[in-house]
Amino acid sequence: MAVKIRLARHGAKKRPYYRIVVADSRCKRDGRFIEEIGRYNPCVNPSFVSFQQDRLEYWLSCGAQPTDTVARLIKNAAEE
Repeated sequence: MAVKIRLARHGAKKRPYYRIVVADSRCKRDGRFIEEIGRYNPCVNPSFVSFQQDRLEYWLSCGAQPTDTVARLIKNAAEE
């Protein structure tokens, strides 16, 4: 099973709010997921990003691959 760390979209039309989830790569974007490990809100200034750091490290150590967007969010959060 290929596991990905990716964004699941929530919120209203033109007001996106994302959950950072660990999911099987074959599942739909907003479909079934294994675990929610964070949140991302691009609509506030500055953008809000939060992770459960211990769970993120666990899933990365298990071989979960972050998508490009999530990898960028992780990198930016680590710099702050």
